[in-house]
Amino acid sequence: MTQLALNAQERTLVGKKVRRLRREGWLPVILYGPDAKSRPLQIPAAEAEAVISRAGTSHLITLSISGEPSAFQVLVRGLQRDPIRRSLLHMDLYRVEMDKPITMEIPIVLVGSSPLLERREGILLQGKQALKIECLPRDLIEAVEVDLSNLTKVDQQITVGDLTLPFIIRVLDDPEEMVVRVAPLAVAEEEIEGAPAPSEAEPELIRRRRVAEEEE
Repeated sequence: MTQLALNAQERTLVGKKVRRLRREGWLPVILYGPDAKSRPLQIPAAEAEAVISRAGTSHLITLSISGEPSAFQVLVRGLQRDPIRRSLLHMDLYRVEMDKPITMEIPIVLVGSSPLLERREGILLQGKQALKIECLPRDLIEAVEVDLSNLTKVDQQITVGDLTLPFIIRVLDDPEEMVVRVAPLAVAEEEIEGAPAPSEAEPELIRRRRVAEEEE
């Protein structure tokens, strides 16, 4: 994995006063962990944007706090963005213990192309967007790739159990669960029409309640 780093300072402004921080170019952050009390921090907003665009929520980040001799590893566990400007408003960082397993969801990335799709003999249905795994922080991978070129027959599918991951990573999802499938065009259209409407919830506002409580 590419090494990513953030530099933070202790934050004294809390509640509604954090608006002043944002105007001055700082991003308010909460750091927490399994054995640590939550700590309010602040990080240069431009630096945070640059790192988050690369790290997402499945990449370890080295966090240094001004005045402290040692850095440590964190994961992004919550983001809040302005609904219009899309700029970062708040971030939660989780301090990991490098010798203890963590549970994560990593994205599923589709690569290659099925010859059936190229010939328009079927349509691709994707059943999962992410994979739930457990591993030590140092063994964390950014994503799992699914090669579509292996789909050569109509109704052929790739399940969770078909995915190849390092043996040191434990997959927590049902191995029989469908990841992708090439369906006949008529059947696929019926499935799409009968599917429930997508949720309008913002997945990145994971910890909205924490932020709201802090700023009251």
